[in-house]
Amino acid sequence: MPTKTLQIPTADGQADAFAAFPEGGGPHPGVLMYADGFGIRPALREMAGELAGHGYCVLVPNFFYRHGPAPVIELPEHIGEAERPAVFAELMPLIEAHTAERTLRDADAYLTFLTAQPEVGAGPVAVTGYCIGGLLATRTAVAHPDRVAALAAFHAPVGADGPDSLAKLAAEVHFGHAEGDLTPEALDGINRALDAAGVRHTSEIYPGTVHGFTMSDTDSFDPAASQLHWERLLSLLDRTLTER
Repeated sequence: MPTKTLQIPTADGQADAFAAFPEGGGPHPGVLMYADGFGIRPALREMAGELAGHGYCVLVPNFFYRHGPAPVIELPEHIGEAERPAVFAELMPLIEAHTAERTLRDADAYLTFLTAQPEVGAGPVAVTGYCIGGLLATRTAVAHPDRVAALAAFHAPVGADGPDSLAKLAAEVHFGHAEGDLTPEALDGINRALDAAGVRHTSEIYPGTVHGFTMSDTDSFDPAASQLHWERLLSLLDRTLTER
């Protein structure tokens, strides 16, 4: 799978990024993929490559670029329960510093860069994200309804900005929630906000899952839920990007 390491010009500097492309040139639909809080690493590169293998040009920016190139902190090959406290002690200040304002400034730069790549076809793109990256993807889709046709977020705090924000979505949406992340009542609140706004969506709890179920380099990984995530994501992208 063709890949590139890139530098994205932003209002605050240069964001390093990883990109994966289908074989055979282009043009192909574009997907902006936000990593989870652990950032760009082999597991995310594999996921971007998997998605590219289905015919999509995938851009994965290091949204912590203000703190240095990826990996911003040293990560173990496998992030188990024993390693998580030390890793999160380093990550949480970076996550807390990544404000909504920073997210929106960067999102414009990421989308502009993605759609300017020669491998990427004309028209709207999709955004997807994991964990905190799912919130960044949601904020990106809310801010750019004319540029984003599809939004997918997994084990992500998608309701963090409140129902009024979700009501502004124009993209078709899939939210795949971890069972350990929210209650059925919280899920109902998210879905009622989407229903009331007329947002075309699926939003569901993946049974038996805990936060991080898509990440193969963590103890949270759930192979069955990960496969379901791929099925939901690819179905969404096929409907919104390739059937136009």
